[in-house]
Amino acid sequence: METEVTADANAASQKLTVRCLFCNTWNRIDASKVIDRPKCGKCTKPILLERPLLLNDETFSRTIAESDVPVAVDFYADWCGPCRMMAPAVDALAAHLQGKALIAKLNTDHSARTAGSFNIRGIPTTIVFRAGKEVARQSGAMPLEGLKQLVARAGVAV
Repeated sequence: METEVTADANAASQKLTVRCLFCNTWNRIDASKVIDRPKCGKCTKPILLERPLLLNDETFSRTIAESDVPVAVDFYADWCGPCRMMAPAVDALAAHLQGKALIAKLNTDHSARTAGSFNIRGIPTTIVFRAGKEVARQSGAMPLEGLKQLVARAGVAV
């Protein structure tokens, strides 16, 4: 019982660091309150985490490094057929794992510096980060169950 209480307390104290899409203010959000649709501390517009968060060269490092929960990033391109096929599964994963993990997307055409730093050679590629470090990677389109298994490798109960 004591372990459960400690685990719950730890989960409640985990935070996500995301930038508001409307005013570009960085927000630190309690992971246990993500389902309550948090609002930006500056502009009060909603921070929608039931869908993938869009990252770029400017926001990638800070989001990955400062989020206490695992972050799964779908490296994709708009023109990529397999990426478009996998997009609904990535959307479903974000809705399913709200508060347990942060699901993000990075367009490799618009953020080539970040994609290059991770040696992305084929898309889609999904990388899961925990504590700022890569813990799992898979290239190629995957169904929702495959994405769940990949995120589970970072210790997330799916």
